[in-house]
Amino acid sequence: MRLVFAGTPQVALPALAALAASRHELVAVVTRPDAPSGRGRQLHRSPVGEWADAAGVPVLTPRRPSEPEFLSALAALEPDCCPVVAYGALIPKAALDVPRHGWVNLHFSLLPAWRGAAPVQRAVMAGDEVTGATTFLIEPALDSGPVYGVLTETVRRGDTSGDLLDRLATSGAGLLVATLDGIEDGALTAVPQPVEGVSLAPKLTVDDARVDWTRPAFAIDRLVRGCTPEPGAWTTLRGERVRLAPVALATVEPDAAALPPGRLRVGRRDVLVGTGTVPVLLARVQAQGKKELAAADWARGLRLVEGEAFA
Repeated sequence: MRLVFAGTPQVALPALAALAASRHELVAVVTRPDAPSGRGRQLHRSPVGEWADAAGVPVLTPRRPSEPEFLSALAALEPDCCPVVAYGALIPKAALDVPRHGWVNLHFSLLPAWRGAAPVQRAVMAGDEVTGATTFLIEPALDSGPVYGVLTETVRRGDTSGDLLDRLATSGAGLLVATLDGIEDGALTAVPQPVEGVSLAPKLTVDDARVDWTRPAFAIDRLVRGCTPEPGAWTTLRGERVRLAPVALATVEPDAAALPPGRLRVGRRDVLVGTGTVPVLLARVQAQGKKELAAADWARGLRLVEGEAFA
Protein backbone atom coordinates (compact mmCIF):
# COMPACT_ATOMS: atom_id res chain seq x y z
CA MET A 1 0.00 0.00 0.00
CA ARG A 2 0.97 3.63 -0.48
CA LEU A 3 1.37 5.17 2.98
CA VAL A 4 1.45 8.71 4.32
CA PHE A 5 2.67 8.52 7.93
CA ALA A 6 1.56 11.09 10.53
CA GLY A 7 3.59 11.56 13.71
CA THR A 8 5.70 14.08 15.56
CA PRO A 9 7.79 13.05 18.62
CA GLN A 10 10.65 10.61 19.17
CA VAL A 11 8.26 7.86 20.27
CA ALA A 12 6.87 7.70 16.70
CA LEU A 13 10.25 6.82 15.15
CA PRO A 14 10.27 3.02 15.75
CA ALA A 15 6.96 2.69 13.90
CA LEU A 16 8.08 5.04 11.13
CA ALA A 17 11.31 3.09 10.59
CA ALA A 18 9.44 -0.23 10.63
CA LEU A 19 6.97 0.97 8.02
CA ALA A 20 9.78 2.29 5.82
CA ALA A 21 11.38 -1.18 5.93
CA SER A 22 8.10 -3.01 5.29
CA ARG A 23 6.58 -4.17 2.03
CA HIS A 24 4.55 -0.95 1.87
CA GLU A 25 5.58 2.26 0.09
CA LEU A 26 6.17 5.30 2.33
CA VAL A 27 5.40 8.26 0.07
CA ALA A 28 5.39 11.13 2.62
CA VAL A 29 5.13 12.04 6.30
CA VAL A 30 2.91 14.58 8.03
CA THR A 31 4.26 16.21 11.18
CA ARG A 32 3.67 19.29 13.32
CA PRO A 33 5.29 22.55 12.16
CA ASP A 34 8.80 23.46 13.31
CA ALA A 35 8.62 24.76 16.88
CA PRO A 36 10.93 26.90 19.07
CA SER A 37 13.00 25.04 21.65
CA GLY A 38 16.19 25.36 23.70
CA ARG A 39 17.65 28.44 25.31
CA GLY A 40 17.75 30.41 22.08
CA ARG A 41 14.15 29.43 21.25
CA GLN A 42 15.21 28.66 17.70
CA LEU A 43 12.89 26.77 15.39
CA HIS A 44 13.57 23.04 15.25
CA ARG A 45 12.18 20.25 13.11
CA SER A 46 10.22 17.53 14.89
CA PRO A 47 11.99 14.16 15.33
CA VAL A 48 9.73 12.67 12.65
CA GLY A 49 10.51 15.55 10.31
CA GLU A 50 14.26 15.15 10.90
CA TRP A 51 14.04 11.41 10.19
CA ALA A 52 12.14 12.01 6.95
CA ASP A 53 14.59 14.71 5.82
CA ALA A 54 17.51 12.34 6.36
CA ALA A 55 15.71 9.54 4.50
CA GLY A 56 14.69 11.76 1.59
CA VAL A 57 10.96 11.36 2.30
CA PRO A 58 8.72 14.38 1.52
CA VAL A 59 7.44 16.21 4.60
CA LEU A 60 4.11 18.02 5.05
CA THR A 61 3.80 20.42 8.02
CA PRO A 62 0.30 21.93 8.02
CA ARG A 63 -0.60 24.18 10.94
CA ARG A 64 -3.99 22.47 10.83
CA PRO A 65 -4.79 19.32 8.85
CA SER A 66 -8.03 21.02 7.75
CA GLU A 67 -6.14 23.52 5.56
CA PRO A 68 -7.23 23.30 1.89
CA GLU A 69 -3.59 23.31 0.75
CA PHE A 70 -2.83 20.28 2.90
CA LEU A 71 -5.96 18.41 1.80
CA SER A 72 -5.03 18.99 -1.83
CA ALA A 73 -1.45 17.83 -1.27
CA LEU A 74 -2.67 14.73 0.58
CA ALA A 75 -5.11 13.82 -2.17
CA ALA A 76 -2.38 14.26 -4.79
CA LEU A 77 -0.25 11.66 -3.00
CA GLU A 78 -3.06 9.09 -3.44
CA PRO A 79 -2.39 7.20 -0.20
CA ASP A 80 -4.10 3.88 0.43
CA CYS A 81 -3.75 4.33 4.19
CA CYS A 82 -2.40 6.89 6.66
CA PRO A 83 -0.82 5.28 9.75
CA VAL A 84 -0.60 7.58 12.78
CA VAL A 85 1.58 7.58 15.91
CA ALA A 86 1.41 10.58 18.27
CA TYR A 87 0.76 13.16 15.57
CA GLY A 88 -0.60 15.75 18.02
CA ALA A 89 -3.63 17.14 16.17
CA LEU A 90 -7.17 15.97 15.47
CA ILE A 91 -7.73 14.74 11.91
CA PRO A 92 -10.83 16.31 10.28
CA LYS A 93 -13.30 14.21 8.32
CA ALA A 94 -12.20 15.80 5.04
CA ALA A 95 -8.73 14.31 5.59
CA LEU A 96 -10.03 11.01 7.01
CA ASP A 97 -11.93 10.43 3.79
CA VAL A 98 -8.88 10.72 1.49
CA PRO A 99 -7.22 7.26 1.83
CA ARG A 100 -9.41 4.31 0.90
CA HIS A 101 -8.39 2.42 4.05
CA GLY A 102 -8.62 5.48 6.29
CA TRP A 103 -6.21 6.57 9.02
CA VAL A 104 -4.99 3.82 11.36
CA ASN A 105 -3.73 4.92 14.75
CA LEU A 106 -1.26 3.15 17.04
CA HIS A 107 -2.39 4.13 20.54
CA PHE A 108 -0.47 3.19 23.69
CA SER A 109 -3.22 1.71 25.83
CA LEU A 110 -5.70 -1.16 25.78
CA LEU A 111 -8.69 0.74 24.41
CA PRO A 112 -11.24 1.75 25.53
CA ALA A 113 -9.04 2.39 28.59
CA TRP A 114 -7.08 5.66 28.62
CA ARG A 115 -8.38 7.48 25.58
CA GLY A 116 -6.46 10.71 25.10
CA ALA A 117 -3.04 12.30 24.90
CA ALA A 118 -1.33 10.75 27.97
CA PRO A 119 -2.33 7.08 28.18
CA VAL A 120 1.01 5.74 29.43
CA GLN A 121 1.45 8.44 32.07
CA ARG A 122 -2.09 7.93 33.36
CA ALA A 123 -1.65 4.14 33.47
CA VAL A 124 1.48 4.48 35.62
CA MET A 125 -0.15 7.05 37.89
CA ALA A 126 -3.21 4.81 38.34
CA GLY A 127 -1.06 1.83 39.31
CA ASP A 128 -2.15 -0.35 36.37
CA GLU A 129 -0.34 -3.69 36.37
CA VAL A 130 -0.92 -4.35 32.67
CA THR A 131 -1.26 -1.98 29.74
CA GLY A 132 -0.54 -2.31 26.04
CA ALA A 133 -1.07 -0.87 22.57
CA THR A 134 -3.99 -0.83 20.18
CA THR A 135 -4.34 -0.21 16.45
CA PHE A 136 -7.68 1.24 15.42
CA LEU A 137 -9.43 3.06 12.61
CA ILE A 138 -9.65 6.77 13.40
CA GLU A 139 -13.07 8.36 13.41
CA PRO A 140 -14.00 11.95 14.40
CA ALA A 141 -14.60 11.10 18.10
CA LEU A 142 -11.58 10.80 20.42
CA ASP A 143 -9.87 7.37 20.19
CA SER A 144 -13.23 5.65 19.81
CA GLY A 145 -12.82 3.92 16.44
CA PRO A 146 -13.05 0.17 15.81
CA VAL A 147 -10.02 -1.93 16.75
CA TYR A 148 -7.76 -3.96 14.44
CA GLY A 149 -5.21 -5.38 16.90
CA VAL A 150 -3.82 -5.25 20.43
CA LEU A 151 -0.76 -6.27 22.40
CA THR A 152 -0.20 -6.32 26.15
CA GLU A 153 2.73 -5.11 28.24
CA THR A 154 3.38 -5.62 31.97
CA VAL A 155 4.01 -2.47 33.98
CA ARG A 156 7.15 -3.23 35.98
CA ARG A 157 7.59 -2.12 39.58
CA GLY A 158 10.02 0.74 38.93
CA ASP A 159 8.76 1.80 35.50
CA THR A 160 8.60 5.47 34.66
CA SER A 161 6.28 6.53 31.87
CA GLY A 162 9.39 6.99 29.73
CA ASP A 163 10.54 3.40 30.34
CA LEU A 164 7.13 1.97 29.53
CA LEU A 165 6.61 4.16 26.48
CA ASP A 166 9.96 3.10 25.04
CA ARG A 167 8.96 -0.57 25.23
CA LEU A 168 5.51 0.07 23.80
CA ALA A 169 6.91 2.14 20.94
CA THR A 170 9.14 -0.77 19.92
CA SER A 171 6.56 -3.55 20.25
CA GLY A 172 3.83 -1.32 18.84
CA ALA A 173 5.82 -0.76 15.66
CA GLY A 174 5.49 -4.45 14.86
CA LEU A 175 1.78 -4.36 15.66
CA LEU A 176 1.24 -1.44 13.28
CA VAL A 177 3.08 -3.14 10.41
CA ALA A 178 1.14 -6.37 10.99
CA THR A 179 -2.12 -4.39 11.04
CA LEU A 180 -1.40 -2.75 7.69
CA ASP A 181 -0.36 -6.10 6.22
CA GLY A 182 -3.66 -7.59 7.37
CA ILE A 183 -5.67 -4.69 5.97
CA GLU A 184 -3.99 -5.03 2.56
CA ASP A 185 -4.48 -8.81 2.53
CA GLY A 186 -8.13 -8.50 3.57
CA ALA A 187 -7.42 -10.64 6.63
CA LEU A 188 -8.37 -8.03 9.25
CA THR A 189 -11.72 -6.52 10.11
CA ALA A 190 -12.00 -3.71 12.64
CA VAL A 191 -14.14 -4.59 15.67
CA PRO A 192 -16.10 -1.91 17.61
CA GLN A 193 -14.72 -1.01 21.02
CA PRO A 194 -16.65 -2.14 24.11
CA VAL A 195 -18.95 0.48 25.59
CA GLU A 196 -17.79 -0.45 29.11
CA GLY A 197 -14.39 0.35 30.57
CA VAL A 198 -13.88 3.77 29.00
CA SER A 199 -11.38 6.01 30.82
CA LEU A 200 -9.80 9.28 29.75
CA ALA A 201 -6.14 10.30 29.68
CA PRO A 202 -5.93 14.07 29.15
CA LYS A 203 -2.54 15.66 28.62
CA LEU A 204 -0.67 16.25 31.88
CA THR A 205 -0.23 19.86 32.94
CA VAL A 206 2.52 21.28 35.12
CA ASP A 207 -0.01 21.58 37.93
CA ASP A 208 -0.85 17.87 37.61
CA ALA A 209 2.83 17.09 38.28
CA ARG A 210 3.03 18.93 41.62
CA VAL A 211 3.48 16.55 44.55
CA ASP A 212 0.90 16.71 47.35
CA TRP A 213 2.82 15.35 50.33
CA THR A 214 -0.37 14.64 52.30
CA ARG A 215 -1.15 11.79 49.89
CA PRO A 216 -0.07 8.20 50.64
CA ALA A 217 3.51 7.26 49.79
CA PHE A 218 2.43 4.77 47.11
CA ALA A 219 0.42 7.48 45.32
CA ILE A 220 3.37 9.88 45.39
CA ASP A 221 5.64 7.15 44.00
CA ARG A 222 3.19 6.57 41.12
CA LEU A 223 2.80 10.28 40.43
CA VAL A 224 6.54 10.91 40.21
CA ARG A 225 7.14 7.88 37.97
CA GLY A 226 4.16 8.79 35.78
CA CYS A 227 5.49 12.34 35.30
CA THR A 228 9.03 11.17 34.43
CA PRO A 229 10.47 12.38 32.14
CA GLU A 230 7.68 14.81 31.21
CA PRO A 231 6.33 17.10 32.52
CA GLY A 232 8.53 16.29 35.53
CA ALA A 233 7.26 15.93 39.11
CA TRP A 234 8.02 18.91 41.33
CA THR A 235 7.57 20.55 44.69
CA THR A 236 8.82 23.75 46.33
CA LEU A 237 11.36 24.53 49.04
CA ARG A 238 12.15 28.02 50.33
CA GLY A 239 9.81 29.38 47.68
CA GLU A 240 11.68 27.82 44.74
CA ARG A 241 10.70 24.92 42.52
CA VAL A 242 12.49 21.59 42.94
CA ARG A 243 12.21 18.80 40.35
CA LEU A 244 12.17 15.22 41.60
CA ALA A 245 13.40 11.98 40.09
CA PRO A 246 11.53 8.77 41.05
CA VAL A 247 11.43 8.11 44.78
CA ALA A 248 11.50 4.88 46.79
CA LEU A 249 9.32 3.74 49.64
CA ALA A 250 11.58 3.88 52.68
CA THR A 251 12.24 1.12 55.20
CA VAL A 252 12.66 3.20 58.33
CA GLU A 253 12.81 3.13 62.09
CA PRO A 254 9.46 3.58 63.91
CA ASP A 255 10.13 7.22 64.84
CA ALA A 256 10.71 8.14 61.18
CA ALA A 257 7.27 6.81 60.26
CA ALA A 258 5.79 9.80 62.13
CA LEU A 259 7.56 12.32 59.90
CA PRO A 260 4.92 14.95 58.98
CA PRO A 261 3.95 15.34 55.30
CA GLY A 262 6.63 17.21 53.36
CA ARG A 263 9.06 17.33 56.30
CA LEU A 264 12.67 16.54 55.34
CA ARG A 265 15.02 14.41 57.38
CA VAL A 266 18.62 14.41 56.18
CA GLY A 267 20.92 11.49 56.95
CA ARG A 268 24.55 10.96 56.09
CA ARG A 269 23.69 9.18 52.85
CA ASP A 270 19.98 9.69 52.32
CA VAL A 271 17.08 12.13 52.53
CA LEU A 272 13.63 11.13 53.76
CA VAL A 273 10.41 13.05 53.14
CA GLY A 274 7.22 12.60 55.12
CA THR A 275 3.97 11.71 53.36
CA GLY A 276 0.41 10.92 54.37
CA THR A 277 1.60 7.42 55.32
CA VAL A 278 5.25 6.28 55.47
CA PRO A 279 8.20 8.43 54.30
CA VAL A 280 9.73 8.20 50.87
CA LEU A 281 13.42 8.20 50.04
CA LEU A 282 14.59 10.84 47.58
CA ALA A 283 16.93 9.70 44.81
CA ARG A 284 17.95 12.67 42.69
CA VAL A 285 16.86 16.30 42.91
CA GLN A 286 17.17 19.28 40.58
CA ALA A 287 16.81 22.77 41.98
CA GLN A 288 15.54 25.48 39.67
CA GLY A 289 18.28 26.58 37.28
CA LYS A 290 20.75 24.01 38.65
CA LYS A 291 22.01 20.60 37.58
CA GLU A 292 20.53 17.38 38.94
CA LEU A 293 22.24 16.02 42.08
CA ALA A 294 22.02 13.01 44.34
CA ALA A 295 19.58 13.93 47.10
CA ALA A 296 22.19 13.79 49.90
CA ASP A 297 24.56 16.08 47.96
CA TRP A 298 21.72 18.49 47.23
CA ALA A 299 20.72 18.60 50.89
CA ARG A 300 24.29 19.20 52.09
CA GLY A 301 24.70 22.03 49.61
CA LEU A 302 21.57 23.73 50.92
CA ARG A 303 22.52 23.20 54.57
CA LEU A 304 18.99 22.23 55.44
CA VAL A 305 17.96 22.87 59.02
CA GLU A 306 15.77 20.71 61.26
CA GLY A 307 12.07 21.18 60.52
CA GLU A 308 12.32 22.35 56.91
CA ALA A 309 9.68 20.95 54.60
CA PHE A 310 8.58 20.81 51.00
CA ALA A 311 5.43 22.78 50.23
